Amino acid sequence: MIEAGTKAPDFSLPDHDGNQVSLSDFAGQKLVLVFYPLDFSPICTDQLSLYQEVLGELETQGATMAGISVDSAYCHAAFREKLNLTMPLLADFNPKGKVCRDYGAFIEGAETSNRSLVLIEDGEVNWSYAAPNAGEIPGANLIFDALSA
Repeated sequence: MIEAGTKAPDFSLPDHDGNQVSLSDFAGQKLVLVFYPLDFSPICTDQLSLYQEVLGELETQGATMAGISVDSAYCHAAFREKLNLTMPLLADFNPKGKVCRDYGAFIEGAETSNRSLVLIEDGEVNWSYAAPNAGEIPGANLIFDALSA
């Protein structure tokens, strides 16, 4: 997992609408990247629903959130619609998992990302967390603690 103090690797990925989104689009903002394995899996559904519930509170603390998985933009669009998500979902689809790998959030063999969180400010990683296993959802409290640190 990428460590605090590291320059955040640049990226440009299609979002759920097919628009390219880059790290530079979040300049001047606190960005929480949420790496998760797959759209529509039961645990990922619970994870992103939880983050959607606290998104307004995160935004009042000056943070923006974006989800990243190896699914396609089309899959992200359907998943986002089904869950009524407002955060952008970015498709690390081609080449599969490149950004996940760059951030140390890729599970080789499973070909998906781990459940990981990364807080970026001014192009630098301020905090990161990787769940010890794919069945554990990183709680929103971890994000709030990182924002207040």
